[in-house]
Amino acid sequence: MDTPKTVAKHVVERLQAAGFAAFWVGGCVRDFLLGREPGDFDIATDAQPEQVEQLFRKTIPVGRKFGVVIVVEGGHQFQVAMFRAEADYRDGRRPERVEFANAEADALRRDFTVNGLFYNPIAGRLHDWVGGEKDLRAKIIRTIGRPEDRFGEDHLRMLRAVRFAARLNFDLEPATLAAIQSLAPKITAISAERVRDELIKLFALPEAAAPAEPVSLGARGEDTRVPAARGLVLLRDSGLLAHVLPELSTTIACEQTPDFHPEGSVFNHLRLMLEQMARSPSTLPASPAIAASLPWAVLLHDIAKPVTAERDEATGGVHFYGHEQVGAAMAERILQRLRFPVKQTEEIVASVRHHMQFKDVRHMRKATLRRLLMRETFPLEMELHRLDCLGSAGNLENYEFLLREAEALRQRPALRPPLLTGDDLLALGLPPGKRIGELLLALRERQLSDELTTRDDALEWVKRQL
Repeated sequence: MDTPKTVAKHVVERLQAAGFAAFWVGGCVRDFLLGREPGDFDIATDAQPEQVEQLFRKTIPVGRKFGVVIVVEGGHQFQVAMFRAEADYRDGRRPERVEFANAEADALRRDFTVNGLFYNPIAGRLHDWVGGEKDLRAKIIRTIGRPEDRFGEDHLRMLRAVRFAARLNFDLEPATLAAIQSLAPKITAISAERVRDELIKLFALPEAAAPAEPVSLGARGEDTRVPAARGLVLLRDSGLLAHVLPELSTTIACEQTPDFHPEGSVFNHLRLMLEQMARSPSTLPASPAIAASLPWAVLLHDIAKPVTAERDEATGGVHFYGHEQVGAAMAERILQRLRFPVKQTEEIVASVRHHMQFKDVRHMRKATLRRLLMRETFPLEMELHRLDCLGSAGNLENYEFLLREAEALRQRPALRPPLLTGDDLLALGLPPGKRIGELLLALRERQLSDELTTRDDALEWVKRQL
């Protein structure tokens, strides 16, 4: 199968052969010039949707009134859009009016200069009407035209500016940053789903760990090469954090006891964890579910520390008693507000609720420890614990202990299913009721403690209780 890049070139070639202008546009050009493999290829043309549909065998009319169709070619999908200009933004989210235009006008309607480049892959020629190539070389995110105008048209562009700066390791141009700081409260007019999607992209796990090269530090000693960590810092500096995740903004001034947290504030602890998430790959098997939930478990695991903080007058230290329970409730409200899927919300909330248990694992009874290891969310909790340690004093003794215990448990698969079920107890003559549940819990405790190891042992134990 041909690569997306090869097929995208064929799509442009066919449009041009039919007499139409056609270019690669936007992020694919940006990534192509940066030497990165584009995730997808968007194409702009002066061909009308029905003309595009006549040229290609399979198309999807996703937005014909806006001049947009999806071309399916060579097993890949490409958005093909007619050159257009947009006007009458009234709600800070979408234009009221779309007019078809030429390529230059289409470039001028876009958000940032680095996303406003057009490339003709057939002629090998770059078209730059917005100064994007210069900003790419300078590593700058700058709006096309006045930033107040661009952000006024679509408030979500403020979050996109932060995401691009973080993911590309670019700087926000001063006027662009100043406009975001001024207009940040307007982000609340954007739907929770659109905000969530931007934040997910901002905090996403990298595809591979960051290279072990000299670290580029910002003015506050922050690693500027780790996108998720830098994204958190840019949200703070831009003023957006207080509006998209207000609970998280309170961690900035929440100090911790240096003996336990030499890294300082809760916010700094979270930033360091996000850095380690990129720099220190997990020893556990990779999982898409963990990759999706881990950044949010990191961000939310200490979310309640600011509201539970108490200073010990005798020692001068700060305590956060019960912050894991309060934090679980707060995390659930935040994730529901952002419209996260129910199952993912439950997994993240569980990891927040349980994260303090890991400090006691070497002193747990065998049955308690094994129940922890068997939890469905254990892999996510385990990875959160590892990053929690690396983002603070760096002691991984409990993590390594759990790795050994998890492997030992893996070697004993018979421990996972219970020795008896409720049906077994009913067959022994027990009437339905809470007594059955109590016996099953007691049986499970003894099984996980290695006191009962076979079904016959379990049946004999139950008969003695009766």
